[in-house]
Amino acid sequence: MKKTNISLIVVLVLLISIIIFVGYRWGRQSRVQMQGFVEVATLRLSSKIAGRIEKVFVEEGDSVSKGDTLYIISTPELDAKLSQVEAILSGAKAIDEKANAGTRKPILHSARDMWQKSKVGVTLARQTYDRVQRLYEEGVVSAQKRDEAHASLEAARATERAAKSQYLLAVEGASNEDKAAAKAQVEQAQSVVEEVERYLADRVVYAPTDGVVATVVANEGEIVGSGYPVVTITEDNTAKAIFNTPETLLPQIVCGKHFEADVPALGRKVGFEVSHISVEADYATQSATSARGDFDIRTFEVKMRPLSHSVPLRAGMSVIVELQNPAK
Repeated sequence: MKKTNISLIVVLVLLISIIIFVGYRWGRQSRVQMQGFVEVATLRLSSKIAGRIEKVFVEEGDSVSKGDTLYIISTPELDAKLSQVEAILSGAKAIDEKANAGTRKPILHSARDMWQKSKVGVTLARQTYDRVQRLYEEGVVSAQKRDEAHASLEAARATERAAKSQYLLAVEGASNEDKAAAKAQVEQAQSVVEEVERYLADRVVYAPTDGVVATVVANEGEIVGSGYPVVTITEDNTAKAIFNTPETLLPQIVCGKHFEADVPALGRKVGFEVSHISVEADYATQSATSARGDFDIRTFEVKMRPLSHSVPLRAGMSVIVELQNPAK
């Protein structure tokens, strides 16, 4: 009797084990895994100027905050260029000040004295001509003498007009055209100085955001070209899970839907939210055959963002989401 009971128990255990195994297999086959990877925004930081790296302040793996100094480039050529253009600016400002200041007082006084002297010369020449004219009328002097006196009078008048013009020019100072030209030279020199200063400001490269230093490509003492990325930073709070999803699974995926995804690198599940579904297919994951009479299965990119930024996700980590098998 006991032997029969033991046999019955063994049979029951086997039946239960078979049922559990079949149920497990059926449950596994009714689910499908969708595997993706973590992507993090990466910034490649470079300078607009070429030069020798003077100092690097960070190492790979360092956490940086926005505004932290990453590295400095030595640019002695730009320093010399700045001195040169600053000297040009100083010269242009001096010319502009001279144009707007007007004529110096000693020159102004000299021009006025020359004008007064020429006026006296006109008076003397007129008096001389009047006397010679009277003598000519009395027949004392010849017409030649009278003509010479008249020519001297006209010459004196011309000299007086020229002296007056010089005096008025001295009073007026530089012309409006000269003043405008001097001002334009100052503005041109100032713009060149500002351009060089902007380039010099770019010799110091700062972190544009919070993040972690991923790579340091060049070392101190090396020469780098303009636009050459020296430091790369992975930006904080930008991690996303990227999935290349067959279109047969899209009915289960909606923007805003939450999923509990397995992240093997962390050894636990992490909550994600669907943030983007591509509007255009990328490629076919399965091609149709005429024998089966099915259709091509296209792939769409799906992006999910973590529900919490405190999760230490790193670029390249695998992310696995389980969905219902559409074949079931």
